[in-house]
Amino acid sequence: MNIIIAGYGKIGDVLIKNLTDEGHNVVVIDKDPFVLKQATNLYDIMCVCGNGADYDTLIEAGIRNTDVYIAVTGSDELNMLSCFIARKLGAAHTIARIRTPEYNDNNEGFNFLKQQLDLSLAINPEQLAARELFNILKFPSAVNIEHFARRKFEMVEIILKKDSVLDGMNLIELRKKFSENFLVCVVRRGDKVYIPDGNFVLKSGDKIGLTASPIEIQKLLKKLAILRKKARNIMILGGSRTAYYLSRLLLSSGNNVKIIEKDKGRCEQLSNLLPEATIIFGDGASGEVLFEEGLMSMDAFVSLTDMDEENILLSSFASSQNVPTVISKVNRTELANMAERFGLDCIVSPKMMIADVIMRYARALQNTAGSKMETLYKVMDGKAEAVEFIVEDTFEHVGIPLRDLKTKDNMIIAGIIRGRKAIIPSGNDIIMPNDRVVVIVAGQNLDDLSDIIK
Repeated sequence: MNIIIAGYGKIGDVLIKNLTDEGHNVVVIDKDPFVLKQATNLYDIMCVCGNGADYDTLIEAGIRNTDVYIAVTGSDELNMLSCFIARKLGAAHTIARIRTPEYNDNNEGFNFLKQQLDLSLAINPEQLAARELFNILKFPSAVNIEHFARRKFEMVEIILKKDSVLDGMNLIELRKKFSENFLVCVVRRGDKVYIPDGNFVLKSGDKIGLTASPIEIQKLLKKLAILRKKARNIMILGGSRTAYYLSRLLLSSGNNVKIIEKDKGRCEQLSNLLPEATIIFGDGASGEVLFEEGLMSMDAFVSLTDMDEENILLSSFASSQNVPTVISKVNRTELANMAERFGLDCIVSPKMMIADVIMRYARALQNTAGSKMETLYKVMDGKAEAVEFIVEDTFEHVGIPLRDLKTKDNMIIAGIIRGRKAIIPSGNDIIMPNDRVVVIVAGQNLDDLSDIIK
């Protein structure tokens, strides 16, 4: 597909990499010639220096033959205006990043705005990150949680600690020992990712992906003695938009929230926006401030400053003080790897979340063969994908037992959701029309469900 991206920032960069890796023809628009030079040095793409809302710039970029136009500049207004103009000039689909709370808080107003601008998709990375953080805080035993089929089915990532009862156990033994209906569908060990078979032996330090219904996962983790209680008292460092959205979710669920912010004006804003939260004016980079505000009594510490390095260091400090759940926002991939070496298991990256949403949308526009892509997540630190498809009547392999399907290597059917029933598939199970099928895949991409067949 022909795709134009307006705005070469953190999100633009990851989009360019992912989209070019999948063979799309990408053009980038930005006003800064220096960053465009960086883009051409890194990627084999065309760049246009100019304003994404300018007629001549869009024509030069090839807007009349564009399948998807994506606006991710630092300005919501510019993103919306450029998408509106791009649509009028012939772009088939438009996607805008819209971050400002005033545009997002009123659903009726937001839907009106989206309709009038003829936007195909509007994305708020801070809201996405807040929802992800909220899910982890509700279920702190996991380092990552992905939902499918409107939360009827989940994939949960956990890390096996040194004293784990699963250390040295193969997956056949694991299924015999526990009666819960679950599947270990993917394992990351060091830099390698495995789609395991029954003979695969788990080791301490592995990051494993479990799929099951939410209740089955809860029961399994309870038996494994790694199910921790929900975090109730949460300290948030940094009064960002993400902190605002997260606090709203937490407060509505009855949590106690304390936000530490070093900008006095922002503290006053947050006090008005979040009257039920405790807002502290202070520099959270100081250990004394954290101690004075009760770090040791917190169930969770979430670092959401604008600096990845500060988030990593302060999260590491909180972890050293035995705070039960520590989560850090880290956007830069190289620093996320550093955070792992610091022993930080829970890392959230807004730019990767927005990339997941856009990549899913781009793939869903491809010609499909009997299925519709519903969700797409990068899992195992971006080294594998979890994809949910809705099966249509035209899918050629309906009604065939899974043991008779010749599927490709390095992928597994991790779940089938039929109505309200979540099925962990065996060789005797079949795929039926209207099923939701969850596939885990490593080292390749899926556009539709038929791609799993050799």
